[in-house]
Amino acid sequence: MKKALVTGGSGGIGAAICRRLAADGYHVYIHANHGLQTAQQLAEDICQQGGSASALSFDVTDSAAVSAALMPLIEDQPIQVLVNNAGIHDDAVMPGMRPEQWHRVIDVSLNGFFNVTQPLLMPMIHSRWGRIINVSSISGITGNRGQVNYSAAKGALNAATKSLSQEVASRGITVNAVAPGIIETEMSKETFPAEQIARMVPMKRAGTPQEVADLIGFLASEQAAYISGQVISINGGMI
Repeated sequence: MKKALVTGGSGGIGAAICRRLAADGYHVYIHANHGLQTAQQLAEDICQQGGSASALSFDVTDSAAVSAALMPLIEDQPIQVLVNNAGIHDDAVMPGMRPEQWHRVIDVSLNGFFNVTQPLLMPMIHSRWGRIINVSSISGITGNRGQVNYSAAKGALNAATKSLSQEVASRGITVNAVAPGIIETEMSKETFPAEQIARMVPMKRAGTPQEVADLIGFLASEQAAYISGQVISINGGMI
């Protein structure tokens, strides 16, 4: 059984990704930072439905804590599917943005990507098979007012995706990014009223976490072996 790690796996999109990968036959490590209890409940639900999952907790911005958590998991077998889903918003227009808002958002999305991905690479390379999927955002492609920090983090993640894909392509490892638009989560319900979504999205609706998870499940599969270095939007036709 191949092993998969989903950072930020206890949230709405993360949980859907975990369920999809477990249904596809992976043992899924469900990562949480503050939401460990939610991750543990999700792991129990997956196991009760015949899947294989376990929860773990660490701060992706703490490289020592990341290594301490991950090294024991790859002693005997590599983690061959990694979904870097952890990320945070802390929105403000830049003239009023506090330095800690800038640094924290960059730290989680971008430095967290490095801290988690780097120690998993050599075992994955030695296995000559792997899938790294980074969850980006439409904000990293088009930009968004009030999200200079978030757009910068996700734009850099897109660039890192392209560069890393070139470094590991010859080892049977693909690296792609998925850039969701408006997805139906508790946070988006508060941010985007239905009439605003109808104006912004050609399909006149928000996407679902399951639709994002299905795209990631495909990218993690054998069928996606020749897709790498891509930033794939899933946004209902938004430009």
